[in-house]
Amino acid sequence: MPEAIGGGTPTPAITLPAAARARFAAAAVPVPDTLIDRLRAVCRVIDTSVEGRHDAGRDWWPLATGWALAGEAAAMAAVVARPTTAGEVAAVLAACDHARIPVTPAGGGSGVSGGAIPIFGGVLLDMTGLAGIAAVDDESLLVDVGPGTFGDVLETDLRRDHGLTLGHWPQSMALSTVGGWVACRSAGQYSTRYGKIEDMVAGLDVALADGRVIRTGGAAPRSATGPDLNHVFLGSEGTLGVITSVRLRVHPMAAAERRAAYGFPSFEAGLDACRRTLRRGATPAVIRLYDALESGSGFPGLAPEGSNVLIVVDEGDPAIVDAVMAVVADEAGTAGANRLDDALVERWMARRLDVGALEKALRAGLTVDTIEVAARWSVLSHLHHEVMAGVGAVAGTVLASVHQSHAYGDGACLYFTFAGDVPPGTEAGEAYYRQVWDVAMAATAACGGAISHHHGIGLNRGRHLAPALGPAFDVLVAMKAALDPNGVLNPGKLGLPSPFGPPPWP
Repeated sequence: MPEAIGGGTPTPAITLPAAARARFAAAAVPVPDTLIDRLRAVCRVIDTSVEGRHDAGRDWWPLATGWALAGEAAAMAAVVARPTTAGEVAAVLAACDHARIPVTPAGGGSGVSGGAIPIFGGVLLDMTGLAGIAAVDDESLLVDVGPGTFGDVLETDLRRDHGLTLGHWPQSMALSTVGGWVACRSAGQYSTRYGKIEDMVAGLDVALADGRVIRTGGAAPRSATGPDLNHVFLGSEGTLGVITSVRLRVHPMAAAERRAAYGFPSFEAGLDACRRTLRRGATPAVIRLYDALESGSGFPGLAPEGSNVLIVVDEGDPAIVDAVMAVVADEAGTAGANRLDDALVERWMARRLDVGALEKALRAGLTVDTIEVAARWSVLSHLHHEVMAGVGAVAGTVLASVHQSHAYGDGACLYFTFAGDVPPGTEAGEAYYRQVWDVAMAATAACGGAISHHHGIGLNRGRHLAPALGPAFDVLVAMKAALDPNGVLNPGKLGLPSPFGPPPWP
């Protein structure tokens, strides 16, 4: 990737004019002029225009995108603050905390769970002005990065200027920011080699609700200085603090790359081959298994009919990569797989960052989404069957498919796609959407799986988090109360109680 492929700015899921109305307008908290004046005094860019507030308050949540097609924004903030320094972030938070006004942090707006939608109005804190690489420690393989840095820009700069790579390749590479990755515990397509974002974070700078700025981790590797406070904010989705700088572990650019594709007689046979590969200690960067439906649609004319395609890519030291690919070949052969043409891998590589399917499906009149969950290998196959059966049984479902997108020694992520022949942006579409999600979350929980692997909780999964965590949810509530006693940080998300009332959806 020699040059950044995106524009370095938030990209809406569908390009539309400003909506005529906001669906959650009744929940909006009034913002006094005195606070707006205060914000103008502490932050260089304050935007109160309708266009600015509309564009900043959207993300890629498919349900809200369906509403947008019907002329509704999910919500609009009263003010958009665009800080360019950590000091400005801290000052904005302190002012809002003092005035008891909600603040919704936002990055690239690529989230698909409604986590960056300002459902109670207030102030939208656009973090994209805090961007760029601030420092590189090549000897220690650490970099300091602004949270508003877009993924493709970061990777381009690391490779071109430093011969380094982060190894983090989410599909939203050109749409998402480093801060968003950290806040939602993002996973990249090369996660089996490099890990998820939480494995890459060495330290954070975080602005708390009252304006204090703290530093967590990053001083030395594997320190035993009490609990790892990085993990308080990793995955907290802006509800406990706002990330103002990130220290990341990076790697030298890979010296070699190998690719392969295999076709399995069943999805279960492919899952077991992946499990056995990881059990032997082989960690190819990419090891993605598609069911027969996704194999046929994703690799037309290339995948044999009925085949379950496994895409494998690895990179690194040639000796290690060759050994890893040999293990994959051995386990695939044992499972009865056929080696397929490498053209399948080429097609996947060419299309792996394509995010255009959502708009096509919505404009075709379908209510659609993806649901990614995770589970141990010992229950993964059962979970696959339960979710597929449950989603397929919901009236209106015309498509349900799955692929395994991230694999580890103890388990993997299953990524389900569903489509219903129900018009998006309508009451019927919303009811269908909610029912599919409820069925999938219930099946996942019953099988002992995690209700999210990398898309986070946001607004959409909020009602499912307390049952998923059990009594541990009370600990999260207590942390929220301690770090944000006035409840101003991204209220209504993660299913946490809010002083502004219950979330307006569902």
